[in-house]
Amino acid sequence: MNWLLVVLGAAVGAPLRYLTDRAVQSRHDSVFPWGTFVVNVTGCLILGLLTGAAAAGVAGPRLQLLVGTGLCGALTTYSTFSYETLRLTETGAGLYALANVVGSVGAGLGAAFAGAWIAGGF
Repeated sequence: MNWLLVVLGAAVGAPLRYLTDRAVQSRHDSVFPWGTFVVNVTGCLILGLLTGAAAAGVAGPRLQLLVGTGLCGALTTYSTFSYETLRLTETGAGLYALANVVGSVGAGLGAAFAGAWIAGGF
């Protein structure tokens, strides 16, 4: 039955990723992939909150499967991040590519740690 929790979470996370990406990107006239950046950092924050809650003993394994594996797994996208960074490099936007890598990793880690701290896990 655990697989059903993952499927349910992913059924929410995948369309949420697509809709968020399109909404954010439509507001920016830039080659920088703001939509992917936002969904990835948001996913890191959610996963940090969940991890902190689990460490504090308030989130059980079923919630971790539903939200962590299902929702966050479908919401975030490492492959699109990699592809967009590669495309930025190929089109001569190397500084944007570097900003995407540094910004995504830094903001993602910061969001995950902040989420864990907010939830009381650290």
